Amino acid sequence: MAGQRNRKLMHAGRLALAVIVTALLFFPVYWLIVSSLKTQQEMRLAVPTFWPHTFSWSNYAEAFRIIPYARFFGNTLLMSAGIVLLQLNVALLAAFAFAKGSFRGKEVLFFLVLAAMIVPDQVTFVPVYVMMSKLNWLDTFWALIIPHGASAYGIFLLRQAFKSVNNDVLEAARVDGGGRLTLLYRILLPMTMPTVVTLAVLQFISAWNSYFWPLIMTNSNDMRVLTVGISMLRDSIAGDEAMYFHIIMAASVMAIVPIVILFTFMQKHIVSAMANSTFK
Repeated sequence: MAGQRNRKLMHAGRLALAVIVTALLFFPVYWLIVSSLKTQQEMRLAVPTFWPHTFSWSNYAEAFRIIPYARFFGNTLLMSAGIVLLQLNVALLAAFAFAKGSFRGKEVLFFLVLAAMIVPDQVTFVPVYVMMSKLNWLDTFWALIIPHGASAYGIFLLRQAFKSVNNDVLEAARVDGGGRLTLLYRILLPMTMPTVVTLAVLQFISAWNSYFWPLIMTNSNDMRVLTVGISMLRDSIAGDEAMYFHIIMAASVMAIVPIVILFTFMQKHIVSAMANSTFK
């Protein structure tokens, strides 16, 4: 009986800890949402309220009025989709070579790819900026998409997935006359689709949240993205963001809704792919 009681207490303790951690992690999101629905007067109260006295849905429309929010949203969507499509195809080809190819220096080259994962954008943006300038690509989607065409993490993740596929399957396809692209896109791709979907989701979220690169590469409202646009929203209200914090929160809520929905529907694939991406 004592052992059973101890197990119940341990289970209750773990459950309570999980609830507390979840509440702490979710609270900033909750505060973001409720703040986006408050009036200006309520936001300026000395004692903050945890639930809006009056729901001010007009805050969302006000964000569209102050900045070209729809344009920024479309730019972000196009940039993110372009980066994902380009990175997926480059990663598929490179991962296929590293996982199933046989050539001199393969392990050394793969080590260099892994080493590229620790290099931040801030280190390489100056030479890339000069390249984009010489190509006359500044303030275009080319500058937003092309420099992110290769993902070291994506190559690593897909390589691990491809290595888990038995070579006998590929040999059978070769006997039937399948070429390299056939093996990649008609055999390996369907067999590793959960990992591919996971990579697409992670890269889309990363591109959607990108701020530094779009800020450097664009200089007109026609090419701005949401992260930069929300920063402009803060600056457009004469620097007194405390008076218009509810509008900034409303703009932020609309910006995170797409990635929250995407992650919610795809989280099963993400967890599965991460569990299977051990280094081989």
